Amino acid sequence: GKPEFLYLRMNKPAGVISASNDPKARTVVDLVPPALYRRGLFPAGRLDKDTTGLLILTDDGDFAHRMLSPKKGVDKLYEAIVDGPVTGEEVEAFQQGIVFADGTVCLPAGLCVLRGGENPLVQVRIREGKFHQVKKMFHSVGRTVLALRRVQIGVLKLDPNLCEGECRELTPEEKKFVFEVQKED
Repeated sequence: GKPEFLYLRMNKPAGVISASNDPKARTVVDLVPPALYRRGLFPAGRLDKDTTGLLILTDDGDFAHRMLSPKKGVDKLYEAIVDGPVTGEEVEAFQQGIVFADGTVCLPAGLCVLRGGENPLVQVRIREGKFHQVKKMFHSVGRTVLALRRVQIGVLKLDPNLCEGECRELTPEEKKFVFEVQKED
């Protein structure tokens, strides 16, 4: 018979919201082709409307909860383009744990510069997914995020063969990758 639960990976395009259904807007579930669709599918962890990249859709609530719980320590890796240079000062602030204006405290986060310049490409590693977290973290150090893409969850990387808007089933091995911890180089 059919497997108990379904697990899909999607390369989320911009302009689509991370929800199961919305009468006013296209959602990531609307992008799932009929052959892969089933009732109860939802995105495990949201990406903002204009954020792209790796998104997992499932109907397994327990899997989603384990993936999203900061206690489980699953790293989420993002690439961002920001509107000004990133220096050791910003890297240090992320490492200390950013505090938002409303007093919300973020867990320590990794920040490194992949490509420098006026609009640098940077990589951010977080263990939690507060609302608009990456954008707010940069905002608190005086930077605006121009583009944001999630490239990894655990050790599961964004599939370069999936075009934006496409999805496919996770293999059993890929399901395990979600909960594996990246070895430091």
